[in-house]
Amino acid sequence: MKQPERSLVVTADDFGLAREVNEAVEIAHRDGILGAASLMVAEPWCADAVERARRLPDLAVGLHLTLVEGRAVLPPSEIPDLIGPGGKLRTDLARYGAEIFFRPGVRRQIAAEIRAQFEAFARTGLPLDHVNAHKHYHLHPTIAGLVLEIGREFGMRALRVPVEPLETLAAVEPGRPGTEARIAGPYARLLRARARRAGLVVADQVLGLAWSGAMTPSRVAGLLRHLPPGRTELYAHPATAGGFAGAAPGYRYAEELAALTDPETIEAARPIRRSGYAAWS
Repeated sequence: MKQPERSLVVTADDFGLAREVNEAVEIAHRDGILGAASLMVAEPWCADAVERARRLPDLAVGLHLTLVEGRAVLPPSEIPDLIGPGGKLRTDLARYGAEIFFRPGVRRQIAAEIRAQFEAFARTGLPLDHVNAHKHYHLHPTIAGLVLEIGREFGMRALRVPVEPLETLAAVEPGRPGTEARIAGPYARLLRARARRAGLVVADQVLGLAWSGAMTPSRVAGLLRHLPPGRTELYAHPATAGGFAGAAPGYRYAEELAALTDPETIEAARPIRRSGYAAWS
């Protein structure tokens, strides 16, 4: 009996956040299994990331919409309700989400910032392989609707929807997944149906949410050995070192880079067809 085909997109998030991240993306693409990266267009190392991407024509680059915990493209005076202390985007995600839902003025500001980030990506001249969002904030139904509407104007064809197969995680490492993965599941399944109705390409499953910041070599190799049939995105946060501005506390950045370049990982990925999202279009 013929085995069901398995195809894989391996993505690095936070491209452009720091030199250490950009270096890791280049290393993991050149020497490992990384095929795609998601660009933060307002962060200080964005131009360096774009320059590296132009040297790596097989690296599929998408937009990592940043609406929380990062820098905005628009000046604070134009989006005052999105900005927290210190001049960066807000971090009080629950209250922020409620205001987005209930306050039309906040929705208008979010829409303007989403549009500005799509415009900034378009100015790079890079093909738009996919779209996702920092902290998966596009699972918010209002933001999801804006991304679907605005993204269409900029040629968005693929969207990350983090529906993570818990049985695959359990096959690698028995135990209960983290709270974030369990909370995201229902919202992700709703968004997956919505995105498909809009004609977008989405993966059948996404790996990286439950172990975000801890996609270690043993976990990544295990996930690849137990990869379900169909289309899967596996994402990580590699960097050559931690401690840079904007680094998430507790993230094992160097281990995540090692996971993407480890010989065991490379061997486990060998029989799997790998690409960017564009190949699924």
